[in-house]
Amino acid sequence: MQSVSLLIGGQTTAARNAATFDRLDPFTGEVASRAAAATLEDADAAVAAAQAAFPVWSALPATERRKRLLRGADILDSLTPDFISVGVAETGGTPGWYGFNVMLAANMLREAASMTTQITGEVIPSGVPDSMALAVRRPCGVVLGIAPWNAPVILGVRAIAMPLACGNTVVLKGSELCPGVHALIGTALQQAGLGDGVVNVILNAPADAPAIVERMIANPAVRRINFTGSTPVGRIIAQTAARYLKPVLLELGGKAPLLVLDDADLDAAAAAANFGAFMNQGQICMSTDRIIADDRVADAFVQKLAARATPLIAGDPRSPNVALGCMISATAAARVDALLRDALDKGAKIALGGGIQGSVMQPTVLDHVTSSMKIYSEESFGPIVAVIRVSSETDAIRVANDSPFGLSAAVFTTDTARGLRVAAQIESGICHVNGPTVHDEANMPFGGVKDSGYGRFGGKAAIAEFTDLRWITVQTGPRHYPF
Repeated sequence: MQSVSLLIGGQTTAARNAATFDRLDPFTGEVASRAAAATLEDADAAVAAAQAAFPVWSALPATERRKRLLRGADILDSLTPDFISVGVAETGGTPGWYGFNVMLAANMLREAASMTTQITGEVIPSGVPDSMALAVRRPCGVVLGIAPWNAPVILGVRAIAMPLACGNTVVLKGSELCPGVHALIGTALQQAGLGDGVVNVILNAPADAPAIVERMIANPAVRRINFTGSTPVGRIIAQTAARYLKPVLLELGGKAPLLVLDDADLDAAAAAANFGAFMNQGQICMSTDRIIADDRVADAFVQKLAARATPLIAGDPRSPNVALGCMISATAAARVDALLRDALDKGAKIALGGGIQGSVMQPTVLDHVTSSMKIYSEESFGPIVAVIRVSSETDAIRVANDSPFGLSAAVFTTDTARGLRVAAQIESGICHVNGPTVHDEANMPFGGVKDSGYGRFGGKAAIAEFTDLRWITVQTGPRHYPF
């Protein structure tokens, strides 16, 4: 069992009332970690520590912030075995998944470090004689980052990396489902010497989350909020932030479509769909939830996909022959199984898989899905993919857009021009032609449209999210006034 503390002002600490909460291993049911359960006063203290650290951190030369963030990336890499050990126990993900998490998260820190010297402004022509007008970006203050459990190293680091690069200080509100993983991020950055209070980590018991989050959003020192998680909770975060006039960046749920057009390379499409649907048990916001296949190739495609997915085994993530691990909980698996049963009752057919055992669900391909079924529109967030058959390119685009979500999408065709034309008509923040729906790079603008949220993480696009744009003028000659 891992014992997990808060990080406030550079010090690891218990909650003020010594309260804790347990996170259970979703496969074994044993206690994976026992974490400090922050009080409202602990949340206040974390924000106060970040506010106190802001003047020094924001005034550092960009090259010095870069050096410290690069050191943090190296330390994060060095802690890979610890992240694997804690992460597998807390979430049921495989060691390979956590190794990938750390690798990409460290690269996100390195990319953020490179952005420290790219925070630029401009000189704007002014209509006032002898006036020089400048547009200047400045750090905004304390940023609250709220990260989820499903890709916890990647998304925990993403919540704070660009805010730090822009000169802000941060409070990371860790997930109740992986407190040990999120606390390790704080450990790495504290060891990197960013400075006491530059990064703070708050953890809380599940029942306390609404009060803790609102307390920090309401704090006048918090100037920005970013949240990655479900759309229902994202709405609550946005509504709360609006009451306090706080800008918020939201990366929410998805229902990613993968379009298989009549001229697609079916082997390539099946490989991408297999990866996109079942990686991390389908518990990724970009997971391939819907395969929209042209009738002329659907039978052959489903056969190829089922053949590719057949060797994949879900189960104990510690077992060397298990590729997929288990889901985050038995409750989550039961919810996906209910979507499957509803679809079968309404005429869908299983091409592969089906059934659950506790928190384990084997990869499932569900064919002949229609709009009457819940799985057509509800985000599954599990190792199941729905095949929807269409009769034309126009129909494929219509079905792809027949969703409240709009995060990631993919189009498979051997005609690149056609792929770009179709991609331009899909309502999503991200679309890949002849690539999987699950794809992220640290320097790319990442985010969605519609119910998948707004704002962009990644690279230069994130600079606007975590800085204030100021207009500054310098009068270099006499100024005429009317009186």
